[in-house]
Amino acid sequence: MKIRTGGPEDAATTLALLDAAVVWLAARGRTGQWGDRPWTSRPSSVERIHRYAREFTVRVAEDEEGRTAGICMLSEEAPEYAPPAGERELYLQLLVTDRERTGSGVGAALVADAVEETRRRGIGLLRLDCYAGDDRKLVAHYERLGFTPTEPFEVAQPSGPWPGQILAVRV
Repeated sequence: MKIRTGGPEDAATTLALLDAAVVWLAARGRTGQWGDRPWTSRPSSVERIHRYAREFTVRVAEDEEGRTAGICMLSEEAPEYAPPAGERELYLQLLVTDRERTGSGVGAALVADAVEETRRRGIGLLRLDCYAGDDRKLVAHYERLGFTPTEPFEVAQPSGPWPGQILAVRV
């Protein structure tokens, strides 16, 4: 697998991966994270991904044939719902992998690349947030990748609060 820097041209692929992830999660009864509607059916979500692809550092994992296996987006600014870190940080804003490659290490490779990017920039802190509902399985996944949970948070949604967890790793 190769990881390259991407950009706005990768927004459509990111949305396709997100749509596939929604289907995968919904098939397992896990609609709390991203719901059961495709990202591409929500104009505000589509615009958000295009904005991220323009404004953030896009890292794309590709297989030997050049097919996208996963994408992450990094920023030196945390989202508005995240408490301030009190220091310079890199924030992993989005991570999505090809669901057909579940368990193949694509996500772990992108996280390791994000840690290296943090180091390359001379930053000592990498943070991310994730869905913390249901059984906190996603939080546990990031803990296995070396992150420590810090602050829990909630984002108001029309269907009720979305439970989240900030996690951090020192670089």
